[in-house]
Amino acid sequence: MYHIYLVEDEEDLRGVLAAYLEKEGWQVRSFPDGTSAREAISERPDLWVLDIMLPGVDGYQLMREIKADQPMQPVIFISARDADIDRIIGLELGSDDYLAKPFLPRELVIRTRKLLERVYGERLGGSLAAAQERRVKLTVGPYLIDEQGRIVTDADGTNPELTSKEFELLLYLVNHHGQVLERQQVLTAVWGIDYFGTDRVVDDLVRRLRRKLPELRLETVYGYGYRMVKA
Repeated sequence: MYHIYLVEDEEDLRGVLAAYLEKEGWQVRSFPDGTSAREAISERPDLWVLDIMLPGVDGYQLMREIKADQPMQPVIFISARDADIDRIIGLELGSDDYLAKPFLPRELVIRTRKLLERVYGERLGGSLAAAQERRVKLTVGPYLIDEQGRIVTDADGTNPELTSKEFELLLYLVNHHGQVLERQQVLTAVWGIDYFGTDRVVDDLVRRLRRKLPELRLETVYGYGYRMVKA
């Protein structure tokens, strides 16, 4: 059973969303503000659903603290402001998906299910501990990639901290090494077909990945996209 923590200050909406998520068999714990949610960060649920505008500690700050505790923690942001800047800031902080209000509760359920399957594996049916039981390891340059543990190890034995989106981008590029990948292909693979945003988020994510893994041979194909060279 997946554990989902929902942070939403609108009482009626919080109740409706929690009910929809619970119908899927997930265990949901709700919080009316960021301050109370902050106290539960160390419990490390399988997924967070965060409103951006919260009393006390806002969603952005809560996201920073969640990612500081567990960089790979999946997070969905929701906001009443359908602005590109909210999407960009959320992605920069490491969010895995974004929903602009108003939205149908069923849409949140669908996005939550897809994210859980993508992060933990639809056949494992468990949480982070279960996802780490099956390990597939890949190498690219000096980096060892533990696909199921979602850990990267460099030549010095250290583990660069990647967000969920950064790790998914890395896997997609490595699994398609040698191929020239169009930005839209990367956008669909990493964010899903339901993402309605600009493909500039791909460039931003690539920039962050290059900064954290400087030895990657990730080439820019100007005017088109990117290509990963493994050797």
